[in-house]
Amino acid sequence: MSKIHFFYQETKFKLNKKQKIQLQRWIIQIVQHFNFDLIELNYVFCSDGILSQYNIRYLQHNTLTDVITFDNSDYQRQIEGDILISIDRVRENAEKYGVSFDSELHRVMVHGLLHLLGFKDKTPEQKIIMRQQEDFCLLLWEQGKYT
Repeated sequence: MSKIHFFYQETKFKLNKKQKIQLQRWIIQIVQHFNFDLIELNYVFCSDGILSQYNIRYLQHNTLTDVITFDNSDYQRQIEGDILISIDRVRENAEKYGVSFDSELHRVMVHGLLHLLGFKDKTPEQKIIMRQQEDFCLLLWEQGKYT
């Protein structure tokens, strides 16, 4: 049974079986690269409305965002968490930044994962490191043979 699960709330977006397998392999490769153990990881693809509710309820932020990460691990170097992604934000940001939907989706997916791996993005220096790590992980995707 896979340790990586995909769920959907208030969105028509769905991954097909091949996409799920490819993404699972990529995510596992990233987790292993950073020498973490993958216990369980849930990706929840949802609407702006759903993500806003979580943002207000759990983080006390009343703003739109593309991703929220919840670290549920009790131990260091273990991945156990939930990553909620607004498909509405991904679509809008892909258009805004002139990239494909898939490219923006992958960036947001890995951004959430990087938070679980200990990377932060509050300071300008942290944001630079986070972007570098995102780019590294996206390069792994581009180079990967996930079929």
